[in-house]
Amino acid sequence: MKKILSILFILLAFQLNAFAQNSISFVYINGSNNNDEKSQNWFLDGIQKLHPVMKKQFEENERTAELFLKNGEYKINEEPVIFFWGDKSQSNLEFVKEQLDISKALGPTLAYEVREILTACLHDAIWVQKKHNMNKVLEDLNTLVKSEYNKGNSLVLYGYSAGSFVTYEYLFNRLPYLNLNNLFESQNVKPDIKEYVKTHPKNNTCIAALQTGQIGIVSEDGKLMFDPDEKIFKEHYDKLDQATEQACMPENAVKGIVNFASPLVLFYSDLADPEYELTYYNKLMLKYILEKGLFWITVNYREDPLGFPTSRNLTIDEITRIANLEVNNPGGFVFDNSSIWSKRSFLFAHTSYWSTRKTLAKAIVKTYLYGYDFQYDPEFQQKVLNSGKYKKLQKDFSKEKENI
Repeated sequence: MKKILSILFILLAFQLNAFAQNSISFVYINGSNNNDEKSQNWFLDGIQKLHPVMKKQFEENERTAELFLKNGEYKINEEPVIFFWGDKSQSNLEFVKEQLDISKALGPTLAYEVREILTACLHDAIWVQKKHNMNKVLEDLNTLVKSEYNKGNSLVLYGYSAGSFVTYEYLFNRLPYLNLNNLFESQNVKPDIKEYVKTHPKNNTCIAALQTGQIGIVSEDGKLMFDPDEKIFKEHYDKLDQATEQACMPENAVKGIVNFASPLVLFYSDLADPEYELTYYNKLMLKYILEKGLFWITVNYREDPLGFPTSRNLTIDEITRIANLEVNNPGGFVFDNSSIWSKRSFLFAHTSYWSTRKTLAKAIVKTYLYGYDFQYDPEFQQKVLNSGKYKKLQKDFSKEKENI
């Protein structure tokens, strides 16, 4: 009997170890203008060269070994995981190029060449931002995240250029930050529906699950809309936990995101509008990130004309005051560092992140530590807050209405 129990114990321990999330996969997501074979290979080759350097920087830095890898509790996987969506826009891009060829005969050569450059640089960024296209990309990314998680891996998502749109949208739509009781209390729905939600609690869910479970959708103008038919609503609501499991990322799958060469705010500037309803859900997402110990860092080269700072860096006290949020037991952080010198011309800085991979990897590790210390090391925080550079930023931003 003892022998059988010992064998069962060993098998159980092996099984638990197999499913422990003690390995970390770095998932690299491409940006715009990666449709053809040449540009795709440029991205893939760049990642293969970048990843070993990135891994080494995180492992050999004493503080990231302590904070990020928990003193050996976690290890970074040897091979990078690549999520490539550039080929999905190929047919649309071919159509644009056909129209571009027509324009070649109708106007000056210089105008045609400018159109050609704009098409190459911006087409995919515009394509992926459209909701129906983004949903396809996010569905594939969620499948990859779940696959990695089921192998025992947690993940860090790296969004290059327009890939930062994908990382942001993935967190926004797939993080389970919605408490349904709180959500429906804030919505203009029938009292009977509010009472039904209150008396039939469900797991926290994500925005994508509301649509998958046919509970509600996000309209084009940023409104969250629910089925007005009470009977149909209740039927779908009762199955919402299944939709949550299908559509949302697993609770602890993603440790954080790293965006670099990011033009995110250029394409998502409407999130600064306090009348835009999705701004409210961004605040809930931010609360989740802080409370669940996730991180969101942005690294841009200062010479990169497409690398836009995401925001002024805010302390948690400032975040709770400005966003009117209650944040309990925070452990996560959001931090922007758009002041890294690439020592490249502004003409080439946006595509130089692979060739300057050591500079980039060091900058990402440095930004991770700065972001953590800015929130959780009072001495470091005061040093930053008292610096002339920060005070100038504070003065500049005070002239505008502050929103998160």
